[in-house]
Amino acid sequence: MDRTTPAGLSPAVDHSAHPHRWLLLSVLALAQLMVVLDGTIVNIALPDAQLDLGMSDGDRTWVVTIYALAFGSLLLLGGRIADYWGRKRTFMVGMLGFAAASALGGFASSTEMLLAARGLQGAFAALLAPASLAILTITFPSGKDRIKAFAVYGAIGGGGAAIGLLLGGVLTQYASWHWCLLVNVPIAVVAIAAGLPLIRESKAHGNTRYDLPGAVLVVAGLASLVYGFAQAEEGWVRVETIGFLVAGVVILAAFVFVESKVSNPLLPLRVLANRVRGGAFLISALTGAALLGGILFLVFYFQIVLGYSPLKSGLASLPMTLAITAGAGVLSKFLPRTGVRLPMTLGPVVGAVGLFWLSFITVEGNYALEVLPGLILLGFGLAMIFVPLQNVALAGIDEHDAGVASAAVSATQQIGGSIGTALFTAIYTAAMTSYLSSNEVLPGVQAGALVSGYSAAFMWAGAAILLAAPIGFFMIRPAKEDLLKVPAMAHAG
Repeated sequence: MDRTTPAGLSPAVDHSAHPHRWLLLSVLALAQLMVVLDGTIVNIALPDAQLDLGMSDGDRTWVVTIYALAFGSLLLLGGRIADYWGRKRTFMVGMLGFAAASALGGFASSTEMLLAARGLQGAFAALLAPASLAILTITFPSGKDRIKAFAVYGAIGGGGAAIGLLLGGVLTQYASWHWCLLVNVPIAVVAIAAGLPLIRESKAHGNTRYDLPGAVLVVAGLASLVYGFAQAEEGWVRVETIGFLVAGVVILAAFVFVESKVSNPLLPLRVLANRVRGGAFLISALTGAALLGGILFLVFYFQIVLGYSPLKSGLASLPMTLAITAGAGVLSKFLPRTGVRLPMTLGPVVGAVGLFWLSFITVEGNYALEVLPGLILLGFGLAMIFVPLQNVALAGIDEHDAGVASAAVSATQQIGGSIGTALFTAIYTAAMTSYLSSNEVLPGVQAGALVSGYSAAFMWAGAAILLAAPIGFFMIRPAKEDLLKVPAMAHAG
């Protein structure tokens, strides 16, 4: 018998009864992996791409930053598009666009062409990611299957960055750096072919008008903020640095004001007002800053100071991925008993210890003593954060806000990553300059300066993720019924 629904809504569908939900999970996981690993797969290829295209060091950093910035700043709009236009339709368009942008970047013959492609990748990822997470949410509405599905999805979110480093090493060494982007094309083809018959269309009903002023303000505010941090590389007291940072804060304040006044806001403040959900978003941002910002300098340390090949550099990063995978597997079994507060408090502490350990690297580079323990600790810490994070951030959310809440989870991580990359680059530059000014110009001093910069970046990245621990302890206290509550999303088509 069909369930009745309020007037104006389509009949509700029990998505937990999807006969091929685990196969569908593999398609969604593939999409999530493609989006997340693309934040780092290019990192290992950057030295080769820089030489090939004649990029400056500043442009090299922007190859990473512009992807995260476009992704994070457009995710809120992407979440609303997924809600209103249809999650399946948005997923497919996002996948097609991501593949096309990847092809453009793969054939890039100039710095400008590569940066444009990376920005487009981020924009289409902003459609793909929230649609994917919303589909996952309604396909696994409750119970142990939901916990397992979110554990898989969360582990990919945490481990995808490290997988990107390994895959980037293989492709750069045995093919070329271009394939670090072109590899997305066949992945997208497989996901589209498998997803078309499996994904059921769904969308929100009621007030479905878009908040375009809010979209413009959040993109402009975040872009100004990130550019301001990037300008800090030249000095913190410069007019450009202070001007862009202040402008970013003012524009974002205007965004919050607009969201409190419009009838259908891009980011309803009620989504942030929930203490548990707001805490999850803060943890996501801090973790994204530490992860994306920290890993970038680890790659440079391997290749520039230690002289590792791209493949060896990727393999050297693999222990973090293995630690995330192992930690996620164990945690998913114990999570129903431990709850989410304990891992989301201890995870940042363990991750911070790992990054602090990496800050003691030397020019000689004893990998087993100076790097490996730090990577393992960081991996276990990330597993404890990412496995429960998605579930906590969506706990008790209303149907109409499901897409935008899903978007906010990924948006905070990417925005944190873009700000973290710019901020830690400025810290790295300051530390390196200080080292060079206080040491005689002798053989090996340049390597020492680089290591000094990398150490400072790791130390500050550890401090950033450590700030998430008290947030987890004091704010992440969801009611059990909220963790099991999923929006009753209407089915269309």
